[in-house]
Amino acid sequence: MSRPRVVAIDGAAGAGKSTLARALARYLELPYVNTGEMYRALAAAALRDGVDPDDVAGLMRLVRALRFVVSSGPDRHLEVEGWPRPALHTPEVESTVSVVARHPEVRSHLRAAQRAMVGDGAVMEGRDIASVVVPEAPVKIFVTAEPEVRARRRAAERPSAAHDAVGDALRLRDARDAVTNPLEPAVGAEVLDTSELDVGAALAEALAIVRRLAPEMVR
Repeated sequence: MSRPRVVAIDGAAGAGKSTLARALARYLELPYVNTGEMYRALAAAALRDGVDPDDVAGLMRLVRALRFVVSSGPDRHLEVEGWPRPALHTPEVESTVSVVARHPEVRSHLRAAQRAMVGDGAVMEGRDIASVVVPEAPVKIFVTAEPEVRARRRAAERPSAAHDAVGDALRLRDARDAVTNPLEPAVGAEVLDTSELDVGAALAEALAIVRRLAPEMVR
């Protein structure tokens, strides 16, 4: 039986895992599944409907109504029906997503949805992908970067935000996320430090890992 064509990418916010995962998926001609968008959609729905982020019953009602699909075309990626990407990346969602994601019931429901999206293969990124969602993935990459680099990258994504405020928000999110999922590599994961790498160099490093661990995935 052939192994699934799955690359599991974990790492901290701002470490560059989304940019890397998207580029790697395009190169490998696999769907790109950003699991963080699922949690962001739930946070956005809770904000829209006035559901307290600690109201587990209310959150479960909302999450069961969300519909996740993989888009068609050459650049296949996860989409949340009814939620365009900009609506999932507001400051309000950013400050809420870690709170809604910490509930075991929510994570269990979304992990099942994530496993169902693997299909014949995917590049899937998030916080517990290699350790819990697809531990059987032949390629596991843990993306990290120095805190100052992460803050600088996030500030570049949000030109109107002050660098210090972005850094403080990242530290708060790290602390919240660490309660739910300790930020450490899964067993068998390759650590990729992107602190001094641009997108092209990070992609080259990731492809070298894929070629070494699962050469059959590189067509």
